[in-house]
Amino acid sequence: MTERYPSPRALLDRYDLRAKKSWGQNFLGDEAILDDIARLAAPRPGETVLELGAGLGHLTARLVARGARVVAVERDRDMARVLRGELGERITLLEADAARLDLPELARRFGSGGKLSVVGNLPYHLTSPILFSLLDQAPHVLRAVFLLQREVAERLAAPPGSRDWGVLSVLLQREADVSVERIVRPGAFWPPPKVDSAVLCALFRPPADAVADPARFRRLVKAGFAQRRKTLRNALEAGKIADPEALRAALATTGVDPGRRGETLTLAEWAALDRALGPVAAES
Repeated sequence: MTERYPSPRALLDRYDLRAKKSWGQNFLGDEAILDDIARLAAPRPGETVLELGAGLGHLTARLVARGARVVAVERDRDMARVLRGELGERITLLEADAARLDLPELARRFGSGGKLSVVGNLPYHLTSPILFSLLDQAPHVLRAVFLLQREVAERLAAPPGSRDWGVLSVLLQREADVSVERIVRPGAFWPPPKVDSAVLCALFRPPADAVADPARFRRLVKAGFAQRRKTLRNALEAGKIADPEALRAALATTGVDPGRRGETLTLAEWAALDRALGPVAAES
C-alpha cells in the first residue's frame, strides 16, 4: 500500500469505539497476513470482491490497493461509520447481514460472469450460517477466502475418515477445492482472541459428484453425522431420509456396508447413496 492504514487500536480511539465482544469483534492488524488474504481473494486487478463483515476496513483497504472493486458488507453501524470515514467512495458499502445476502442479485449487479469472490473474517457464531448460505448460492461464487477459528478451518479442509471430517466438510468439498493457507496466532488481532485462527481458501467449481436431489443430499449427510456412534443404517433410519426398505436397497446397490459409521464415507460414497435413492417424488 502507498499509504499506511491506521492500526485497529488507533482507529477505535479515533472514532471513540471499543470492540464488541458480543459481536465477536477481533480486528486483524498484521499487514503481512492482510496482504496474503487480499492476494488470495483478488489475485488480479479489476476483480469484484464481496467482503463480509468489513469491520474497521483493514482488509478492505488492502483489496482496494490491489485494484479490486470492493463491495463491503457491514451491519454494525459504528463500523459502517468508520468505513465511510476512512474509505469513502472508494468502496461500495452495504449495511446488511452477511448471512442473509442475495448473492445472485449481488453477482448480477457487481460480479463478472455472474460470479463473485467472497472474503471475510468470520466470527465463530456466524461461521455456519454464512457457510450454509454460501453453499445454497454456490453457482454464484468464484472463490471464498475466510479467516476462521483454526479448528473450524481444519474441519472444513479435513480428509474423509479423519476425526474432523463432518457435514460441512462434505458439503463444501463437493462444491470447492478447499485448503488451509496459513495459521494466524492471537497476537495478530486486536483485541487478541483466545484461540488460533486460520486462512481458508475455497476455489469453487462444478460439483465433484452428481446427486439426485441436492436438498435430500444435505439431509442425508446431516443424518449420517448426527449420531456418530450409530451405524450408518441406524443413523439414516433415525433421520427418516427414506423408508427402511429403500435405504437398505440403496446401501446394497452402492456396496456401502450398513455397519460403517457415517464419518468413514467419502464424498463419492455419499453422492452415490443419494443417487441410489432415486429422484424425490413431487408433492401433489
